[in-house]
Amino acid sequence: MGDVAANISKGRTVEFYYRVKGNDPANSAFVLIPVSRGAATDAQIRDADNISAALALGMTERTTNGWTRKTIDDTALAAIPAPDDANDRYDITIPAQTWTAVALAGGATTDLLIGYDNDTTAGTDANIVLVGCFDFPITPDGSDVQANPNAAGFWRSA
Repeated sequence: MGDVAANISKGRTVEFYYRVKGNDPANSAFVLIPVSRGAATDAQIRDADNISAALALGMTERTTNGWTRKTIDDTALAAIPAPDDANDRYDITIPAQTWTAVALAGGATTDLLIGYDNDTTAGTDANIVLVGCFDFPITPDGSDVQANPNAAGFWRSA
C-alpha cells in the first residue's frame, strides 16, 4: 500500500489549493482525516469520489484520545507557488499538523485522507472531494503526533 491519488482529483488539486488560498468560495479548506485503512485497496481508494465513499470502504476514522480532523484554511497555506517550469511540474504543500497527546486507546493509524471541502460550514462527508490517501503509520503512545509533508510538497502535478 502506498500514497494514492483519487481519480476525481487528478489534475484538480492545484486548483483546489488556489481556491482555498483565495478563500473562493469562503469557508473552503483542505481536511485531513487520520484513519486505519483496513482492507481498502489502492484501486478502491482511487475510485472513491468523496470522504463518505472512502470511509465506506471499511476504513476506521480515528476520532478519540487526541485524534481529530484537521482543517487547513486559507490563513494556514503558504502563498500560491509558481509552477516549476524548469522541471515541467507544479508542487504544492500544506503545513505540518500536530495532534496533541494521542493515547494508544485512540487507535493506531495507517493513513491520512486529504479532502477538499468547498464549504466547511455546511454539508457532509459526501460533499468533501477526496484528494488522496497518504501513508501515515502511527501507533500512538501518549505523546504528540506530527504529520510533516514532504519538503517538495504533498502534491506534485507533472
